[in-house]
Amino acid sequence: MIWAFLAGAILSEVAGTLCLGMASRGRGKRWLAGTVTGYLAAFTFLTLALDGGMALAAAYGIWAAAGVALTAVASRVLFGEPLTRVMGAGICLIAAGVLCIELGAGH
Repeated sequence: MIWAFLAGAILSEVAGTLCLGMASRGRGKRWLAGTVTGYLAAFTFLTLALDGGMALAAAYGIWAAAGVALTAVASRVLFGEPLTRVMGAGICLIAAGVLCIELGAGH
């Protein structure tokens, strides 16, 4: 169940960030409500994952890395923002770093 909570945290944070992107582009203040709701849900789900026994370093690393990757791809699709090979390499390096943290935790 902790992985479902972590997935909820990731998706909620990405949704909140995308709503912030919409609000910043003059698409209406209603998007700010989505931003607040998304971030509150993200922290709630992250708390539930941690309460379920997931290690903080692993949970935060996975949450952050997945959030960066998903937000970059969604920003490309929704806002036409660039997603270059260098950015893709950076996302891969972030994922590799999270994997190193997870492996280094020595379950």
